[in-house]
Amino acid sequence: MLWDTHMHSQYSGDSDAPQEDMIRAAIRAKLPGICFTDHLDIDYPDDPEAFLLDLPNYTSSVFAMQEQYRDQICVRYGIELGLQPHLAALHADILSQYDFDFVIGSSHVVHGYDPYFPPFWKTHTEEEGYREYFESILENIRAFDDFDVYGHIDYVVRYGPTRNENYTYARYSDVIDEILRLLIEKGKGIEINTGGFKYGLGHPNPCEEILARYRELGGEIITVGADAHAPEHVGFAFEKVPQILKDAGFTYYTVFRKRKPEFIKIED
Repeated sequence: MLWDTHMHSQYSGDSDAPQEDMIRAAIRAKLPGICFTDHLDIDYPDDPEAFLLDLPNYTSSVFAMQEQYRDQICVRYGIELGLQPHLAALHADILSQYDFDFVIGSSHVVHGYDPYFPPFWKTHTEEEGYREYFESILENIRAFDDFDVYGHIDYVVRYGPTRNENYTYARYSDVIDEILRLLIEKGKGIEINTGGFKYGLGHPNPCEEILARYRELGGEIITVGADAHAPEHVGFAFEKVPQILKDAGFTYYTVFRKRKPEFIKIED
């Protein structure tokens, strides 16, 4: 009975799923609550308007869904910010205007390129690309930290030349540990993003070793999301999550309301 607190709807540039369909899927899955976190990726390479979020209409739609389904499921109001250092002031201004329950900070763009697309890999070996991605996360956190959790910390391995075949936490532990320590220092969380299972990695994003290391270093905030862009992926692979949490050292997971963490005990 986990909340799904990372999902997208028709307001995200990469989804055409009506919010109502996503909610109905969550109800069918008997989830106690969800949070919409549609994309806002300003200054996206090649197509700057691809992930611009219509915030007024998105907001009014989520609020309408909250009211319509209030007796069936809890619906919360979030956003996924695509972080880049030069956007820090703009993101701060946006967050001052909207009363989100939950803010995910994510890295999709690395120094002007999204590793989702082949051009990034034409100028990087796999190891170079993964390392630059992790180093860019550090740059983002140092420039801007008004988010609640950092999303899918090893997102880049979904799209590398061999994906996660040759990827291990240990290979990049120096920079990943620096990321985790900085997040903990700033009171920020990470997520278990089960989209990694959807993409065939056999692991969540980030991988289990990173989740355990975050906890070992003193991290306390851990949210759960399927990164669904369609109704059939709401709550994807959630049956795996309780054991992953326990193996990482958690007896609970986290949801946010009005930017404040709430800790929910994992059911046996």
